[in-house]
Order: sequence, then structure tokens, then C-alpha cells
Amino acid sequence: MLNLNSSDSNSNSLSDPVSLNVGGEIYTTTLDTLTRYRDSMLGAMFTGQISTLRDKRGNIFIDRDGKIFRYILNFLRSSSLDLPDGLSEMRLLRREADFFQIRPLLDEIQRHVEAGALSLRDAPRRALLLVHVDCQVRVLHFNLRRAPENYELRTCSVHILTAEIFCTWRTFLVLLCERFSYRTTQGLTSPLPSDRRYNRLKLEWVPRPDELPQDQYEKQRYRGLVISDSWATQTHFDMHRFLEELLTVSLAEGFRVDSVTPDSMDVLNCHTLQLVR
Repeated sequence: MLNLNSSDSNSNSLSDPVSLNVGGEIYTTTLDTLTRYRDSMLGAMFTGQISTLRDKRGNIFIDRDGKIFRYILNFLRSSSLDLPDGLSEMRLLRREADFFQIRPLLDEIQRHVEAGALSLRDAPRRALLLVHVDCQVRVLHFNLRRAPENYELRTCSVHILTAEIFCTWRTFLVLLCERFSYRTTQGLTSPLPSDRRYNRLKLEWVPRPDELPQDQYEKQRYRGLVISDSWATQTHFDMHRFLEELLTVSLAEGFRVDSVTPDSMDVLNCHTLQLVR
């Protein structure tokens, strides 16, 4: 285990080289770089708070994606997020940054996503966006444990929300997959297009009612929907909040509302929404 706080650490320890094996990729850097953010997972690993493993060659082994780690290491070195144009693994980078708990990097990734003007990439002159939303209310029965061998039968209503999205502009659908995340017991996971052509996306989520305990919510394998910012404390979206966020993203990318049903004056309570660009 490395411990920079031990009494036998010499004055040059922070500049000593360290070799890492990250998912089979070998990197060489310094302790100073790895501990740039002491409250991160790497900071904890290399200040002795978390034990480390070594491979057969003595490299410190980290069982994460080795190729994407290069961007994380470069950020630690320069405090700048330098990515190639059209990086297709932004979701993976966000997930790895979340694992290593490097908040400044997560903030920079979010700014990069928001600042990425899709109109400068493969935006067509015209595009169509169709959104159909639905809410199904179901009654859930569950047992609430009051004491050992003492259970009380409870009921509550859960709202199963779905949004079916079709867009002729594939890159915009990718943006939506990066913008929204499901919140599960395993953390945040990104939705995926529902067809190989990347034209359709189906979202389904269940906000947790206050009267439904968290363990019962997880037992039903429900999942919430949030903005892909794991550092923000967010409640699960209801349908109004989802539509607000969808409109914010689509209008920023040049879409305009073309039709709303059933009431054209009440967008946030619509069943079907059509936008054009």
C-alpha cells in the first residue's frame, strides 16, 4: 500500500514515477499527478486510504477501462479536458470519471457536452422530432416491516412513465442518451436507442412515491430518470420535468414546436409533441 503520509516518505516522493496497469494498458506518471484531487478515488488510493493491488510486473493494477483512462490522466496532468473531435465514448468517459470521483472532471465533461454545438457537426437542413408520452397508474401492494415477525400490508399508487421518441437526426438522439440517465441500485446508466438506425428511443421510468420505502422501490426493480450529472442531488423526473428538459435541449439545437395534442396551449400536459428544424 502506498502512503504519502508515512514518516519514511522522502521529500521527493510526490515526483517519483509510478507505473499503472489500467485494464491492461500501462501508464507512467507521478504521485503528485495521481493525488491532484485528494478527495477522489485515486487520491484515496495513493495516500494509503485504500489498499492497492499489483500485477506480476509490479505495476499498480486498476480494473477499469484502460483506453479511456488516458483522458482522465491527461486531465489530472493539465486540468484541461482535451478530447478528439467526434469522440463516441463520452458516456463511458463520464462513467469512469464518476467511478474515480473526480468532480472537476465531471463538471468539465458536462460543460463539454452542453457546449458541443451539434449544428457544427452533421446537422441536416431539416429534421423531425416526434415525442409520444404516456402515464399508467398502478396500485402496488407491499409488506412494511414494523418489527421482527410484524408486517403491515400497505398500498400505494405508482406512475409508470414512458416516452417514445423518433428523430430523423440521429446525432440529436445520441445527445438525448447522453443528457438523461436512469438511476438504479448500480448507479447511473445511460439509455440506448431502441433500433439499430439510432432513430428511436424509448424511455420508461417510475418516480418513487414518498409512501413507498426505498427498499420496496428497489425490490420492484423500478428506476428513476435524472439528468446525467451524478454530482447533483436530484429527485426523479415526473413527466412535466422531463418535457421541460426535452424542450430545453431541443430548442437549443434549433427545433421549434410544430404541433401539440390534445391542447396546443398546454405543452407540458401533452400526449404527443412534434418539433421541426
